[in-house]
Amino acid sequence: MLTLHDPTILTSFADAESSSPSPRKISLTDASRIIYTSRQLPHPRGGKNYGLPTLCDFSEARIGTVQKDSGPFVQPCIYRAPEVIFEMPWGTAVDIWGVAGVIWTLFEGQHLFGDVIFDPITGHHDPFRHLARMVAVIGEFPSPEFVRRSEMTRQCFDEGGNWIAHAEASIPDNISLETLERRLTGTEKELFLDFMRAMLKWMPEERSTAGELLGHEFLG
Repeated sequence: MLTLHDPTILTSFADAESSSPSPRKISLTDASRIIYTSRQLPHPRGGKNYGLPTLCDFSEARIGTVQKDSGPFVQPCIYRAPEVIFEMPWGTAVDIWGVAGVIWTLFEGQHLFGDVIFDPITGHHDPFRHLARMVAVIGEFPSPEFVRRSEMTRQCFDEGGNWIAHAEASIPDNISLETLERRLTGTEKELFLDFMRAMLKWMPEERSTAGELLGHEFLG
């Protein structure tokens, strides 16, 4: 999370919600659940900026290199790694995937896989939509070895890693990591995309480590 040097950010947010409440709807699958439209926080004023990032949620930390029975909810769905979605054993590489998502959000101003990963009717996370978007953004299908690591992968991919869940979601053919990145040009864009690709790998062990990322030319 980011610390705030401008306390008016929160008071302005509360005032805006009070004077003009966010649109909302009742969930079709759970009448006791109300879904609210997101409201963006205002930017700091008076020459101030956001403060330093603060590490939090240590109660959710896991000790050890491999986790096998922590359930599918170890990451926010917008930053969820593919091995977590498929309930495979996971380790520190999920944090590298999450870092890629956070960097993209901060740098591009939108989530890497977009709001399309949520069901438009229920508002719930839709893993089929999410995985279809992953294929488009990563630019390739998962390897047969990745598919063999969980029986759940067979809902989406055949033994060769090809997409088979056409009834649930279609792989968008008009997006890629290159087309989604709109702030940079030339060599700087190439380096940034290479930096992102180093973290966005289907196979966890193929993702760069934190130390390797620190030595990437994009940060040089």
